[in-house]
Amino acid sequence: MWRLRRAAVACEVCQSLVKHSSGTKGSLPLQKLHLVSRSIYYSHHPILKLQRPHFRTSFQQFSSLTNLPLRKLKLSPIKYGYQPRRNFWPARLAARLLKLRYLILGSAVGGGYTAKKTFDQWKDMIPDLSDYKWIVPDIVWEIDEYIDLEKIRKALPDSEDLAKLAPDFDKIVESLSLLKDFFTTGSPGETAFRATDPGSESDKRYRKVSDKEKIDQLQEELLHTQLKYQRILERLEKENKELRKLVLQKDDKGIHHRKLKKSLIDMYSEVLDVLSDYDASYNTQDHLPRVVVVGDQSAGKTSVLEMIAQARIFPRGSGEMMTRSPVKVTLSEGPHHVALFKDSSREFDLTKEEDLAALRHEIELRMRKNVKEGCTVSPETISLNVKGPGLQRMVLVDLPGVINTVTSGMAPDTKEIIFSISKAYMQNPNAIILCIQDGSVDAERSIVTDLVSQMDPHGRRTIFVLTKVDLAEKNVASPSRIQQIIEGKLFPMKALGYFAVVTGKGNSSESIDAIRDYEEEFFQNSKLLKTSMLKAHQVTTRNLSLAVSDCFWKMVRESVEQQADSFKATRFNLETEWKNNYPRLRELDRNELFEKAKNEILDEVISLSQVTPKHWEEILQQSLWERVSTHVIENIYLPAAQTMNSGTFNTTVDIKLKQWTDKQLPNKAVEVAWETLQEEFSRFMTEPKGKEHDDIFDKLKEAVKEETIKRHKWNDFAEDSLRVIQHNALEDRSISDKQQWDAAIYFMEEALQARLKDTENAIENMVGPDWKKRWLYWKNRTQEQCVHNETKNELEKMLKCNEEHPAYLASDEITTVRKNLESRGVEVDPSLIKDTWHQVYRRHFLKTALNHCNLCRRGFYYYQRHFVDSELECNDVVLFWRIQRMLAITANTLRQQLTNTEVRRLEKNVKEVLEDFAEDSEKKVKLLTGKRVQLAEDLKKVREIQEKLDAFIEALHQEK
Repeated sequence: MWRLRRAAVACEVCQSLVKHSSGTKGSLPLQKLHLVSRSIYYSHHPILKLQRPHFRTSFQQFSSLTNLPLRKLKLSPIKYGYQPRRNFWPARLAARLLKLRYLILGSAVGGGYTAKKTFDQWKDMIPDLSDYKWIVPDIVWEIDEYIDLEKIRKALPDSEDLAKLAPDFDKIVESLSLLKDFFTTGSPGETAFRATDPGSESDKRYRKVSDKEKIDQLQEELLHTQLKYQRILERLEKENKELRKLVLQKDDKGIHHRKLKKSLIDMYSEVLDVLSDYDASYNTQDHLPRVVVVGDQSAGKTSVLEMIAQARIFPRGSGEMMTRSPVKVTLSEGPHHVALFKDSSREFDLTKEEDLAALRHEIELRMRKNVKEGCTVSPETISLNVKGPGLQRMVLVDLPGVINTVTSGMAPDTKEIIFSISKAYMQNPNAIILCIQDGSVDAERSIVTDLVSQMDPHGRRTIFVLTKVDLAEKNVASPSRIQQIIEGKLFPMKALGYFAVVTGKGNSSESIDAIRDYEEEFFQNSKLLKTSMLKAHQVTTRNLSLAVSDCFWKMVRESVEQQADSFKATRFNLETEWKNNYPRLRELDRNELFEKAKNEILDEVISLSQVTPKHWEEILQQSLWERVSTHVIENIYLPAAQTMNSGTFNTTVDIKLKQWTDKQLPNKAVEVAWETLQEEFSRFMTEPKGKEHDDIFDKLKEAVKEETIKRHKWNDFAEDSLRVIQHNALEDRSISDKQQWDAAIYFMEEALQARLKDTENAIENMVGPDWKKRWLYWKNRTQEQCVHNETKNELEKMLKCNEEHPAYLASDEITTVRKNLESRGVEVDPSLIKDTWHQVYRRHFLKTALNHCNLCRRGFYYYQRHFVDSELECNDVVLFWRIQRMLAITANTLRQQLTNTEVRRLEKNVKEVLEDFAEDSEKKVKLLTGKRVQLAEDLKKVREIQEKLDAFIEALHQEK
C-alpha cells in the first residue's frame, strides 16, 4: 500500500515538473525527467532513438562526414499533455519535500543510463573504415604489437561503473544538440532521420529529393572527400620528402668520414647487373623479379616510366621507334634527383634542362651503338640508375615497342627480334609485367595483350595500365567501354590490377609537374570517377607507382632466397668439376688470366733491351746484305767490271753508288732494321718457355704481336741521318791494313760464289739434268731443255775462242749461232739465244772474277802504291771493301736507333695494345678460350652472385 502511495507521489512530482516546463520556450533535457516518464517519452518520440544510417551506394569505402558543417542545435518545442490534478495539499507538500531527493537519485541513475546509451548509438553511427586501410599507415594496424590494448581496456570502467557517475548535464545536452545538427540541413542522412519524426515542423519545409539526386549528391561529396584526403596525403608526402632529403644530405656530408651503406635497391640492382652478364649454363636461370614494361609502339610506355621516375629522361620522337634496346632503370631514394650509368661516373642533374638533354642524347647514342649494322633493335641492355627524394624503389626494364608491320628503313626481322626480346624478359616466372595499352585507339588493334596473355595466362604477375584516358574519354562514344577495358573484359588477358593514367597533353616539352597537375585535374572532373566506372585507387601514376613497388618487393621477398639456394647448388657443382679437372691450377677467370699474360708479354718486351750489341749488328748486317746484294752485283759491279780500264770502272762505281745512296739504300736499311726488330720480338713472344709455358696465352700473344707491329712506325728522321752516314762511308777508299784487305777479298769471294751458285742452278733448270743425273735418277730432258742445251754448247764454244768477249752478243753473232744450230736440225729463236747467253756469260764472268780474287790476295802492296807500274789492278776488291764498311757502319747506326729509341717505342705500343684489349671484352673472350677459362669464369660469376644475394638477403631481413 505504501508503495502505491509512493508511486502516486512520484507521478505527481513528474506532472508538476511537466507543468512547470510547458510554459517555457524550448524543451527540458531528457535527463531531468523521471525514469518512468522518460521511458514513456521514448515510446512516443521515436526520433530521439539515434540509429546508424545505412548508405547503400557504390562508394561505401569513402565518407563525407568530415566535410559536413557542424551547426548549433535547435530543438523543436515539444508539447506535453497532462491530466487535471486535484487540490490535495498533503501530496503537494510531500512532493515538494521529497523533490530534491528524487532529483538527485533520478539524475544519477538516468544520466548514467543515458550516457551509456548515447555512447552505444554514437559507436553504431561511425562508418565502416575497413576500406580505408590504404590511407592509414601500417603502424596503426600493427599498434597492438607495441601497445597492450587489453590492459587499457581492463583499466577503463565498464558500463555499470559509468552508470554510477553523474555526468555534466550541460555538456551532454550540447553534445546531443551538435549530433542532431550534424544530421540536419544539407546532410544526406537528414531525410532518414526526420522521416521518423511525424511531428517535426521543419520536415514540412524540407523538399523531397529523388533517389538519383541523393546518390549523385553523395557521390559528389565522397569524391570531394577523397580529393581532400589525396591533397592531405600529398602535402604529408611532400613534407616527408623534404625531411628525407635533409637527412640524406646530412649523410652525404659525412661520406668521407664513414663508409656509406648501400641502399637495398642498389644492392639488388648490382645482383641483376651481374646476372645479365652471366651465361646461363648448368641449368641455372635468372628468375629474380623485374618490372618489365611492354606495350605497343607509341602506347606511352616511356611516358609512364618517366612519370614514375619523375623526369623526362628518354629520347622522344613523333611516331618513330625510339627505344631500340632494353633500358634497365633502377629507382632509389637519394638527396638529389640525379641519374648515372652503370659504367660511367658522370652524374646528370635531372633538375637542369641541359643535363636532361645531355642524358637523352647519351641514351640515344648508346642505343645506336648497341644496334649492329643491318639491324633495327638490339637485345643488349643499357643500365641506368635514377636517384631522388620520394622515388619508389624498384627495377624497371623498358623494352622496344611491339610492332605489327615492318616499315621502310627497318630490318626485315625487326618484328621477330622485338617479340623474342619481350618473351625473354617476360618468361621469367617472377617478372612483373607492366602491360601498357593506349586508351585512345581501338582495343582490337592491340598486339601486346595477346603476347602477355601467352606468357602469363592467369594474370598472376601482370598489371594492366590504360594510358591517354583523357583522349579516350573525349573520343569514345560509350564510356562504359573504358570501364570494360579497365576491368579486362575486352581482352583475353587477366591481370592483378587495372590502372588508368594520363601522361600529358602530347607536348614533349611538358614538365613532370605540369603533367601531374593536369592528370589530377582531369580525374577530379572526370565522369569516370563520378559515375563510379573507376575507383579512386585505380587512377593516377602515383597510385600506379605505389602499387607496382609493393608488388615488386613482395615478389622479391618471395623469390630471392630460392634463387640463392639454386646458385649455391650451382657453385658446388662447378667447384667439384674444377677440382677433378685442374687440381694444380688456380681458378683464374678471363680477366685474371689476361693480367697474367700481360705481365709475361711486358717481360718479353723488356728482354729485347738485353740483346747484345754484337748480336744486333751481326743480324742487321747480314739481313741488309741479303737485301741489297742483288742490286750491288747486278747494277753496280757487273756494269762497272765490263769497262776496259780502271778509271772508267771507278767512275761508273761512284756514280751508281751515289744514285743508290740518295734513293734506295736508306729506305732499304730502315726496312731491314724494322723487320729485324719484328723477328726478334716474335721470337721472344712465341718461343716455348719450358714447363712453365702455358699454351692458353698463345692466341693472345700472337694478336698482341700483330697489332703492335701494325701500329709501330720507324722514326721518320732516321732515313735522313742514315743517308749522310752511308754516303760518307761509301766515299772512303782507304784500306788501312792487310787484314781489312783480306776481309774484303773474303767478302767478295763469298758474294761471287753465292751468285755463281745461283747462276749454275738457273742454267741447270734451263738445260735440264746432266748425263750423271739422268743415269742415276732416271730423268730426261724436255724438248725445250734440249734446245737450250744445244744453244748453251754453241755459246760456250764461242767463249772459248774469245775469253775477253764483251757482255752482249752482236747481231751477226746471233745469226751465226742460229745457223749453226739449224745445221744440226735445231730451230731456235733469237730471244732464246740471248737468254741463254746471259746465263752462260754470267757464269763465265763470275768464274773469271773469282780467279781474279785469288790473284789479288797479294795485291795489297800494289794498292798502297796505287797500282803504279803494275799489271795487277784490284779495284773490284776496293769496291767490295767500301760496300762491306758501309754495311758495318749502317748496322751500327741502326743498332743504336733500335736500342735507344725503337725498343722503348715498341714497348709503349705493346702497353697501349694491351690496354685496348683489356677494355674490349669481346676480344678477350675471343683470344682467351677453352674449357678451363669458361669453367673459371662461370665459377667466379656464380660466387659473386651468391655473395651479393647473401648480402642482399641479410639487408632485407634487417629492413624487416
